[in-house]
Amino acid sequence: MVITVLGSALLLVVLGVSTFAAPEQGQAILAGIETNELPDTFADTAQALTGLVYILLGFVGNILLGVAIWRSGTLPMWAGALWAGAHVLIYVGQAYASTIGARSTPPPVLVGAVLVVISGAWMAWSVLSTPSVKAVGAAAAQPRVR
Repeated sequence: MVITVLGSALLLVVLGVSTFAAPEQGQAILAGIETNELPDTFADTAQALTGLVYILLGFVGNILLGVAIWRSGTLPMWAGALWAGAHVLIYVGQAYASTIGARSTPPPVLVGAVLVVISGAWMAWSVLSTPSVKAVGAAAAQPRVR
């Protein structure tokens, strides 16, 4: 989960840079300068590498999170499989869109998003429908690992 959160934090960096760079690019276009004519900078390379690390950490982190859900013994196993499978669909769809250039959101991304919602709702329902320690009693609660 830490890997996934770290990847998401890197996404904030990429989005923040593009947020503050977009007005400057707009001003350059209004001044008649083509953005393709501008020289590459180290910041462009750093942003591209940060985006790549975000993609790798997000993909690996969500797959590992799905495996952890599967192996937890507390959460539904198949919810973990749905979680991991959904992220495979999402990242494959995004790779397709960025390389081939889809005109809109590719269908695998939409299916993956629906599977993430189903998996998350299933895990939440599972946790909320299980009796808490207070209801069972503290004496009945035993650690799983000895």
